[in-house]
Amino acid sequence: MAAFFAARWMGITPTNGQDSGVKVVIVEQPVEAGKAVAASQIKAVIWPGSSVPRDAFTRTADVVGRIARVSMIPGEPVLPGKLAPKGATGGLSSIIPEGKRAITVKVNEVIAVAGFALPGSQVDVLVSGKDANKQPFSRTVLSRIKVLAVAQETTGEPDKPKVVNAVTLELTPSDAEKLDLARNIGTLSLVLRNELDTSVINSAGVRLPDITSTPSARTAAPSPPVKAAPSPQYRGPEEIRGTSR
Repeated sequence: MAAFFAARWMGITPTNGQDSGVKVVIVEQPVEAGKAVAASQIKAVIWPGSSVPRDAFTRTADVVGRIARVSMIPGEPVLPGKLAPKGATGGLSSIIPEGKRAITVKVNEVIAVAGFALPGSQVDVLVSGKDANKQPFSRTVLSRIKVLAVAQETTGEPDKPKVVNAVTLELTPSDAEKLDLARNIGTLSLVLRNELDTSVINSAGVRLPDITSTPSARTAAPSPPVKAAPSPQYRGPEEIRGTSR
């Protein structure tokens, strides 16, 4: 009895001599990215000793108050990589990975893929404008860009698209420079892509002749101009009887 109550006091459930595992902090209530983890959102449970996640937290006190770098759902263990460094104040800056930058661009309901570009989505960025010769063009300038936030929200519900007027993207410093230049020379559009698609678009873009003419018309030799037939001269009324004129 003394051993039983001692085990209960320590938070360990007796297992009749079997390996009881170790404590691991898991999520009990959904945690949003960019917000501090509350004590009511996590709990410590016994995890089988043979499958304890590496670097998993074993005390809730080490997690409470830390800023979540990513959204977490009930049942998953809390790992150091999912939390911002100690001392982070929360908000968007706390969820930006080291070496990356966040830049916000204005969009409308069409450009933002009708509200389906949600935080965590992967998109390509297109720019359409006019070149040095004043000719229209469209080109993919960035591929596989992560959406950090829509409007001021860092989380979203996939089954509830939301039309917004601004989208914040996660970029490298060099990609941020490309995007800043692109939005000053034309109109930006977001192209939603499958999150498992890792292909990178490396296209020269398209220009007006590419969409206003057919491929055969662009490659075939030009046809000679057709001469218009001369208009017949009017000679008065004609009378037709049977097959005779």
